[in-house]
Amino acid sequence: MKRLSLLVLSCLISIIASSQTQKLTLEQSVLEQNRQFRADKLIGFQWIPNTNNYVYYTDKMTKMLAVSATDSKTTETVTLEDINSALGTKLKNFVGIQWIDSNALLVSEGGKQYAYLTTSKKGTLIQEPKSSCQNLTYDIKKRNLAFTENNNLYYYNVNKEIVQVTNETNEAIVSGQFFARSEFGIRDGIFWSPKSNFLAFYQKDQTEVADYPILDINETPGKLVNIKYPMIGQKSEKPRVGIYNLASKKTVFISPKGNQDDYQTNLSWSPDEKYVLIAELNRAQNDMSLNVYDAQTGNFVRTILNEKNDNWVEPEHPAFFPSNANNNFVWISEKSGFNNLYYYSIEGRLIKQLTQNKFPVREIIGSNTAGNEIYFKATGENPTNMLAYKVDLNGKQTLITKDQGVHNCIPNFDGSYFFDEYSNHSTPSKSLLYSKNGSAKTLLESSNKYADYKMGTAEIKTIKSADGTTDLYTRLIKPSNFDPTKKYPVLVYVYGGPHAQLITNSYLDGANLWMYWMAEQGYLVFTVDNRGSDNRGFAFESVIHGRLGVNEIEDQIKGVDYLKSLPYVDENRLAIHGWSFGGFMTTSIMLRKPDVFKVGIAGGPVTDWNYYEVMYGERYMDTPAENQKGFDEASTLNYVKNLKGKLLLIHGTSDDTVVMQNNFVLLKKFIEAEKQVDFFAYPMHEHNVIGKDRVHLMTKVLNYVIENNK
Repeated sequence: MKRLSLLVLSCLISIIASSQTQKLTLEQSVLEQNRQFRADKLIGFQWIPNTNNYVYYTDKMTKMLAVSATDSKTTETVTLEDINSALGTKLKNFVGIQWIDSNALLVSEGGKQYAYLTTSKKGTLIQEPKSSCQNLTYDIKKRNLAFTENNNLYYYNVNKEIVQVTNETNEAIVSGQFFARSEFGIRDGIFWSPKSNFLAFYQKDQTEVADYPILDINETPGKLVNIKYPMIGQKSEKPRVGIYNLASKKTVFISPKGNQDDYQTNLSWSPDEKYVLIAELNRAQNDMSLNVYDAQTGNFVRTILNEKNDNWVEPEHPAFFPSNANNNFVWISEKSGFNNLYYYSIEGRLIKQLTQNKFPVREIIGSNTAGNEIYFKATGENPTNMLAYKVDLNGKQTLITKDQGVHNCIPNFDGSYFFDEYSNHSTPSKSLLYSKNGSAKTLLESSNKYADYKMGTAEIKTIKSADGTTDLYTRLIKPSNFDPTKKYPVLVYVYGGPHAQLITNSYLDGANLWMYWMAEQGYLVFTVDNRGSDNRGFAFESVIHGRLGVNEIEDQIKGVDYLKSLPYVDENRLAIHGWSFGGFMTTSIMLRKPDVFKVGIAGGPVTDWNYYEVMYGERYMDTPAENQKGFDEASTLNYVKNLKGKLLLIHGTSDDTVVMQNNFVLLKKFIEAEKQVDFFAYPMHEHNVIGKDRVHLMTKVLNYVIENNK
């Protein structure tokens, strides 16, 4: 009997051991990080409007469960089968469904909009615009549906009539769509007023913007598709803000007060609909005014505030109105060196600086119904975190979340409950419900989806930047069978530019899963967030101004110095890879520091900032006329003769962000210099290679490293 027990125990140990030693495939590591290995979460979490009840989806997003925050009572609210049966739709999941009020859901399919009543399980078709419509923006108050078709703006009213708001025959004049190439936090172009009596919209005149040709190979013969691409120092868009009065059917337009190609951004409505607030920024992006306009006439009323900076001013958030009872608002400004919250009256008086943190506010996530508490995300003192706070109108600030990590916090309507979902270095995902007194209840905690796989470990440390004083965060991924007595080759993954942070206190520490696959091939994978990257404040980011690639490269070299100090690093087998700004960094380091890396792979790189777009490029580099020395210094074209290592350049042929001219001009320079490089194109892919083709991309990249870094 004992021998049998020992045999069974031996088998169990063998099974457990084998289950923990599965090997990731490269395909899994590229495609399954957010599928097979996605942590358990309350998918689709939403608060039911004006209640203490929340919903989330189960059974592969086919059922919606409602839960009372007060007593945890759970009920099945609705199923996809219910909705499809009532509406005649063929929805496969709940994606995109939102609450109209506490009893009705807004359901969209193929451009059609439906209202579904959860109590009666019946629904009606609200709107049915043309199938070619885009940028659908629904007005919950009066159930109008604004949309664009081609370059014009329309709305579909409750009487099922299509009303044309603009009628521009010049296709280069575009209404109701984003402009400024999505800079300044701009994602939308249509803005219903709070009571739905007005429709504001962005309009851009691209008539003088150069056409840029993109080749469509899906037709025979191939077809040129022209896009409008304003390059640095050249003609740019001319913006206006239109305000359409639904009662009078008239539109008034607001143009920049300065030059025609200045920027109008961060549009917001006052709660009483009397005013529109617009952040107006000069094209040089160093002088911003927050202006108030009369919604009826479009007339300028006053300037609330003005900010100037020799480097740049970058408004990214519209004015936030915490209460519907008055027009006082909160403005996010970086003028103190970090994004903080400032409370203003519509008359232009600074009522109170609400926060005075030495770390950046990321975004406002809401306010309570009384309007006396504002909820926001901020890093806290550790910049790899993203925490949730609240502050009252007297400036009393309270940390809502209790755990270190990257949090997504959603308050209910009156701030009596907060849903919090977070991860950190050791927590795949944890969902909590906080009450206003700070007590927390765990709703769901995910298991480790990688438990059965051979996975290495990541070390998060800090090193000093090239200035000798600033701390930089580093991430070093080691293989599961790491042996400190051996020498390992290293792949450095780099981005290095603004608006990006690669190292976070989240599960896997912000790393892509393919990095752990690469570690299992016998590599160390290293990253450093250099000066110029995100979530560290203005001084940290703005050292790049006018000299892109200078301080960033020096900080990356400090990372290399750290690697070389480690006894288990083979300093003769270093490779580097990056995309977009990371592609610029990769080519720049390979050419300007040619003795450091043996192999480089640059994807979608900016190779000369003359070929990049106005809005981003001029913020960081000014124009060639103003900063020719900086452009010459940053151009990779001027260093091709220095190349020593193996270099692979990659580009999507339909890239409309970093146009392919960047790589073609660099290739031409290499040919002229009689330097051999490798090049690979991804036909019809835009700035990033997505879908199943991404497996091909990462196979190409990582095989190139392995084969050439010997």
